[in-house]
Amino acid sequence: MIKILPSSPGFTIKMLSRTLLLISVLIALFGCQSRQSFPERITLGVVSFGESEKLEKNYGELKTYLEDELNSIVELEPTYNERQAISQINDNAWEIVVASPGLAAIAVSKGNYLPILPLEGGLNSRSVFIVRQDSPLKNLNQLNGKAVALGQPGSATGYYLALYNLHGLTLSEVRLASTPKQALEWLADGEIAAAAMSLEQYNTYRAQVSQNGFRMLFQDQHHVPNGAILVSEKLSQIEQEALYKALSNAPPMIPASAGYVANGPIPDYKDLMEIIKQVTPITPNLQKKPAPLY
Repeated sequence: MIKILPSSPGFTIKMLSRTLLLISVLIALFGCQSRQSFPERITLGVVSFGESEKLEKNYGELKTYLEDELNSIVELEPTYNERQAISQINDNAWEIVVASPGLAAIAVSKGNYLPILPLEGGLNSRSVFIVRQDSPLKNLNQLNGKAVALGQPGSATGYYLALYNLHGLTLSEVRLASTPKQALEWLADGEIAAAAMSLEQYNTYRAQVSQNGFRMLFQDQHHVPNGAILVSEKLSQIEQEALYKALSNAPPMIPASAGYVANGPIPDYKDLMEIIKQVTPITPNLQKKPAPLY
């Protein structure tokens, strides 16, 4: 016969309360440590072309979302153009970069950054040459001896592909426009014969510059890979994976406003890197007048 000892209700309840309290503390500590494993402060680098009013519209929700998900302060750090962005990439100054195709190719080739998600792209990423509506020019060869505006180093469409297509010509002058809008302003004022940029940039800025109109002289047929969201190699693998998870699982309005594709395939920059390698030797000649592009 089994003898049942009288229980002690007070003791049982007290022990249960202590156990539950200990479990709660351990869960809280574990959760806190996992959330605070990410750096306390990270920077998100973007190229703004001086359009500060668009930063909050495009990246404000992303900034707030990442701060909540990563338990970190996210500092949005715009640069005026691609040239300034290259300097930041070379210094590995940003933890996250929203990079155009040219910037992404440069960052990947240097080994400082890893692409984790693609930006939106498509045919609007094509490199184009624009002339005034009343220009007599009919093809690129007729730009020989003319003044042409390119984009900044770092721009796939306005700089590297433009140089690729101009190779072999001698231009009277090469101007590097700080922004696509500035290139169109020079064109409208008759200071240059043509300007290189992406089709998307042309469609964005042409109505803001001239009522007299422009037209497309040439459209490059190279496939331009999408840009990408890049993460710095100075972040640990766990931190990189946490960032990828946060961006991939973001509510739909976050990728839509920031312009990236959640769970999209990583772009291949090999062909673009080869074009950059081919045209880099002629870049010192851009400062000459005339400028031989060979």
